[in-house]
Amino acid sequence: MFGFVAIAVIGSIGFAAYNYFSVKKRDPGTELMKEISGAIREGADTFIMHEFYVILKIAILISIALMIFVSWYTGVTFLIGATMSQLAAFLGMDIATIANVRVSNTARETKSLGSTLKVAFQGGSVMGLAVGGFALLGLGLVYLIFGKILGQTEIINLQIETNWLGISYIPFAMSVSGYALGCSIIAMFNRVGGGIYTKAADMGADLVGKTEAHIPEDDPRNPATIADNVGDNVGDVAGLGSDLLESYVGAIIASITLAAYMYLHPSIPIPEQLISKLLSYPIILSSIGIISCVIGIAYLSFKKVSDKPHRELNVSMWTSAFLTVVGSGILTYFYFKDIDVSSVGFKAGAMSPWLASVLGILCGMEMGWIAEYYTSYDYKPTQSLSYASLEGTALTITEGMALGMKSTFLPVALLGFTIIFASMIAGIYGVTMAALGMLSFVSATVSIDTYGPIADNAGGICEMSKLEPEVRQITDKLDSVGNTTAAIGKGFAIGSAALAAMSLLSSYIYSQPVAQSSEGMVGGLDLILNMINPLTLTGAIVGAALPYYFSGMLIESVTKAAREMVQEVRRQFKEMPGILTGKVRPDYKTCIQISSESALRQMLLPALISVLTPIISGFIFGADFVGGLLVGTVISSIMLALYTANAGGAWDNSKKFIESGMVEGASKGTAAHQSAIIGDTVGDPLKDTVGPSLDILIKIMSVVSLITVSIFGKYNLFSLFNLFSK
Repeated sequence: MFGFVAIAVIGSIGFAAYNYFSVKKRDPGTELMKEISGAIREGADTFIMHEFYVILKIAILISIALMIFVSWYTGVTFLIGATMSQLAAFLGMDIATIANVRVSNTARETKSLGSTLKVAFQGGSVMGLAVGGFALLGLGLVYLIFGKILGQTEIINLQIETNWLGISYIPFAMSVSGYALGCSIIAMFNRVGGGIYTKAADMGADLVGKTEAHIPEDDPRNPATIADNVGDNVGDVAGLGSDLLESYVGAIIASITLAAYMYLHPSIPIPEQLISKLLSYPIILSSIGIISCVIGIAYLSFKKVSDKPHRELNVSMWTSAFLTVVGSGILTYFYFKDIDVSSVGFKAGAMSPWLASVLGILCGMEMGWIAEYYTSYDYKPTQSLSYASLEGTALTITEGMALGMKSTFLPVALLGFTIIFASMIAGIYGVTMAALGMLSFVSATVSIDTYGPIADNAGGICEMSKLEPEVRQITDKLDSVGNTTAAIGKGFAIGSAALAAMSLLSSYIYSQPVAQSSEGMVGGLDLILNMINPLTLTGAIVGAALPYYFSGMLIESVTKAAREMVQEVRRQFKEMPGILTGKVRPDYKTCIQISSESALRQMLLPALISVLTPIISGFIFGADFVGGLLVGTVISSIMLALYTANAGGAWDNSKKFIESGMVEGASKGTAAHQSAIIGDTVGDPLKDTVGPSLDILIKIMSVVSLITVSIFGKYNLFSLFNLFSK
């Protein structure tokens, strides 16, 4: 197992380093381009360091709590997970702020779409490769340090232990769950903080710059434009990478913990040889996926790239996915061929987990294509939304809402069929394999997603540096493709989050030890979720409402921060009228400072809600209530995340469709364009703050519940009340 992991980690991190320095050595362009790029880089670094100090304090407190109330190694693995996730975010954002100006300069010097695409993709691939490499590196360390081997059986230690509170748990399951929680905490802060930052700056820039002052996007006269570009790196690079790294780790951990808990259940007699395979298979499958991504990314990094960016990016992703399917298929055959797998419900024999993972891969691609259909202006839904702008702002908003609502049905139906068929093929373990399959080529998807904000930043630098229109046309073309890839990436993120959360929920159901003898814990785990239990039903109702409350808080946070930004931009335009004539340079630093401080201030409460809700409700009402809470939150969040992501993406691209001149009777500066801008502004916090944050909400709540259920399953006020009432 460790051989595969070592090859994947060395290959991905090594290739990331190669692409990092390949991009960095390129010419950054003129002095003005360097100055603008430096301001963006400084702003991004300032925010991420401020955020790091906030996270550090909270992470230390959580780690100490885990050490005291669960086990010391859960606290340690939590810190390992947080470190790996933060390293990936740092590296990805660092290269994004280096690559943006080099993409602009490549377009300026070569006038070639293909050459410019290669630089942008190489920059994005550093983030993608770092996500896969650091995630597996951390997991490998957890296995090596905390995966104790029992005698000659080569089985990870699955003996149940009891801590000072009398709480029973599986040490290794708690270790990997702590690692997943560390990744989740970083993802929450980077996604929520980054989402608030980027949308506050974006809305502030648009509401005053475009709507009131009628100046173009990324115009250097807009004081908020640098903060807007900083936000692209903070939210769409660091936040995106942390988000998908967390989903990736969550899918792996869900399969491992489920196998561990199933092994101890008396109704599932799993042979020791089989459980050893089930515990190591997810890691090896993930390693093959990362190795396949290295090959797929290398294809685009080293070949002569054509002027068809969408096709080139798709070929890179499809190559990664195809090699993952083939490689994991060969592995699965030889890994399980001589073992009896009937005890775990593998209906298709040794190939069952592989078939389930392929279902996940196909589901992820289909969800991406559905997201593209509803959000790309190459298709009817977004085109119809553009024409609605001819009738005014009200119809722009209402039709965008309708589009977003309708867009939820097909992805949810697809997820449902995937869960059903994966379960039919390989039981509950098959659902976890479907989640892992969807994320098995995560390095390729993150590379393509990260390319988008790099291209967007490059376009802003072109505009602010007053480069020729043909240069901006190149970066705009890359940016428009990036909007489509971002929508596809959001489809992947939502789908993978749903499957990972369902997998973690399965682990939660099996996770409460109940049988105990004088010699210690014996095999036996209770299925703790009963949907006809009033506590469970009440938890489901509360859980369904929670994402709406959480989303409302995020939107309110964005509007508060945006309001401060709007006031600052208006102040500068009023007090320094020379800004609009180009004679006075705007004060960019103040706008960056406003976004940073507002984001850090506003993100704390939503982050605390995601962590504390299952813990507090568990200590009051117990495990049944929290089980229902998770069910309701997952179901509600899937719908809301799809709705917000697709509606926001469609509003954004409908505006771009009008700006492209394809809508008769509408162009830049017309009333229809102003309506589309307002629609885009409404959609900004939905697609870039709410939607991505909901993915993390359901995963972080699931992991927290899985770690703490052994405590609140035994100690809760509801049980004590029933005890006293008897």
